Formats: sequence, C-alpha cells, structure tokens
Amino acid sequence: MIRLSFFDKDRIVAGSGFSRWMVPPAALCVHLCIGQVYAFSVFNLPMTKLIGITQSAPGDWKLTELGWIFSLAIFVLGVSSAALGRWVEERGPRLAMATAALCWGGGFIVSAAGVYLHSIWLLYLGYGVLGGLGIGIAYISPVSTLIKWFPDRPGMATGMAIMGFGGGAFIASPLSVWLMGQFSSPSHIGVAETFVVLGCVYFCFMMVGSLIVRIPAPDWSPAGYVAPVKPKKLITTKNVFVYEALRTPQFWLIWCVLCLNVTAGIGVLGQASAMSQEMFPGRVTAIAAAGFVGLLSLFNMGGRFIWASISDYIGRKNTYSVFFVLGMVLYALVPSIGRTSNIVLFVTFYAVIISMYGGGFATVPAYLRDMFGMRYVGAIHGMLLTAWSMAGISGPCWSTTFANTTSSTACPMPTPTTSPCT
Repeated sequence: MIRLSFFDKDRIVAGSGFSRWMVPPAALCVHLCIGQVYAFSVFNLPMTKLIGITQSAPGDWKLTELGWIFSLAIFVLGVSSAALGRWVEERGPRLAMATAALCWGGGFIVSAAGVYLHSIWLLYLGYGVLGGLGIGIAYISPVSTLIKWFPDRPGMATGMAIMGFGGGAFIASPLSVWLMGQFSSPSHIGVAETFVVLGCVYFCFMMVGSLIVRIPAPDWSPAGYVAPVKPKKLITTKNVFVYEALRTPQFWLIWCVLCLNVTAGIGVLGQASAMSQEMFPGRVTAIAAAGFVGLLSLFNMGGRFIWASISDYIGRKNTYSVFFVLGMVLYALVPSIGRTSNIVLFVTFYAVIISMYGGGFATVPAYLRDMFGMRYVGAIHGMLLTAWSMAGISGPCWSTTFANTTSSTACPMPTPTTSPCT
C-alpha cells in the first residue's frame, strides 16, 4: 500500500482549539453512507426485470440469487472488521475512513458494471465483497476515537455515530427509488446508473468525514473532567490486548448476546410488513405495513442514541439487564396482543423491541471499553462483529423459514430471540 503522509496518524492529532464535537459529525458522514446496506432490498425487484423490463424474463436473475448479495456484504463486514481492527487502531481513523470510502464507493461502481454486463458474480464481488470490506472498516473506524474524545460519556458518543448507521436507509431508500425513476425508460431500468451516482456521492461524503476527523493528544482531557480515582464497579483500569480479550469468557458471552440480538432484529425487520398484515387481516393495508416498517427503522435509529446514553448513567450491565427482562416480557405478550386485535399496543411493543435492538448495537463499544480498556477497543470491537457476520447469514434464512411455517394467529417471533439485546 502506498503511504501518503497526509493520512498518517500523527498528522491528525488535534490542536488546542479543536472542538471534540466535530468528531461525531465526521463519524456520521461515514455511518450514514454505509447504512445504505439496510436499503439494498429496494434494488432486488428491479434487478429481477433487467431484461424483461415490465416482468421477469427467462434470462433475468431470481430473488434467491440476489438475496445472497446482502448476506455476503454482512458476512464480509464482520470478517474484515475482525481482520483489520488492529490496522485501523495503528494507522488511525483518517486512513481507515478514506480506505473505506474507496472500497464502498468502488463497490458500487463494480456493481454497476455487473448490472450493465448482467454478471451476478460482479455484483457479488462489487457490493458483497468490496462493499462489505468498506462497511467493515468504516463501521469500526470512529469507535475508539469517539471513546477517547468522550471519556465522560462514551455510550452517548458511540451512540451518536452508530445512530447514523441505523438511519442511513432512511436517506438511501427514497433516494435510490427516485434515481432509478430518473434513469429509467420504457426499454431500460436505471439500476446501473443509480449505482454509479450512489458510489460517487458516498465516496465524497465519506472523504469529508475522513478530512474532519481528529484524534486527541495523549495528555488531553475534557475541560473540567477528572478521572475517577476509584473506578466504578465492572470497569477495568487496565488495557487488555486484543488477543488476550479473545481468551476471556466475557468476550464470548458478549459475542453470543450480539449474535442473538442481530438474528432477532433481522427476523423482525425482515418480516415486519408481512407480519403486521397477517396478524391484522383486513385492517392493516400494504401501505400501512410499509409505514410500520418505517416506524421501526426510526426506533432502531433513535434507540441507538437513547439507550447508549442511558447506559452512561445506569451502567452497561444494568442496561443489558433491562433489554433482557423487558424484551422477554414484550415478546411473550405479542401473541396475546395479536389475538386482542390491539394494533396500537402491537406497534408500541415492537417499536420498543427494535429500539433495544439498536441500543444493543450502540452500547456494545462502550461495554467493551469498560471490560477491556480503551487502548484496543477498536480492534476488539472488530473481532466482536464476527457475530454480525454469523447473524447476517443465519438471520434472513431463519426468518424466511419461519415466515413460511407460521400461521396468522401464531407468535411472529419464536422465543429463542428473547436475548439480552432484543
């Protein structure tokens, strides 16, 4: 890799007048872009009609083929964040964000070529592999930097950034549909052109984030902040090396919690529209079900900031205890709510559940900081995201299988999803 001094870690040490509140917007620039992955499904149906235009032709791709693109991207996300976590820590957030911008933007360009040439393997390579690599690097790149800038409120800091990942689909979904409409014609579906535009736009925004981001000087601390002489309970004063952390049962317990959290969340989000229509036949239309999905996304995004901020005051362990107890109660009550036909309670229960799903994601980096110290938290967080890879493969398969075997009166989610993060 060609080394450019502009991206060196020692070039982005903040000066005395730098405001730490500039770092969350830099992280948001990156996370809002990679959050598009949750809106990729808007391309699935159009890509089944690239040849037939109005309906699928014999040579068109099937939804089952296209479904692997998202799963592959999530799998590569976890693997790349685990493999490159130490590199991100050592080289700094600017180089990491710039590299992620090249991979993420480049992945869209390669995918556009795949659509133009009608090569599903180029889509797998572009969005799945190259794009997934970009997501993995971008997701972890600002985490340890934010925690260093906000030692007084690490949960709130990581919540602000990771909130952007949950909200990225809100921007990407309508934007993608609008762009495809602009580039479409009676003989052409504008997926390839949309990919090119999105790749360029995301590359530019992520590069802006890489230019803004700074790391604090080694002796820096917030004005008025005094590190506690006696650490709080369950918060370490040492820095555990990443491979030492992998040998601890605490790491793997958190890994299991995150894996169950993501599996449960994907199960709900993936079947939310069909689930709401089946549980309230004749009362919930397709348009209302789409609104339900949008509402869940809002609570997913807001929960990342709110729950992570709450964890700074009540502690990470207590926050996850709330997730476990409240999630278990809400899941157990959903079938009864469906039988009573109370739509308001049904929506409320799942909105809270999804807020805790997002909150579990956003609270994890601060939890790792409490457990293993600040120095290697980015690399450890990268290792933990392999749980996301596992859930990214199993979650869609599990939810689809369950959706095909569940009747309209059954509980929409099985009890194994009542994990500490749901």
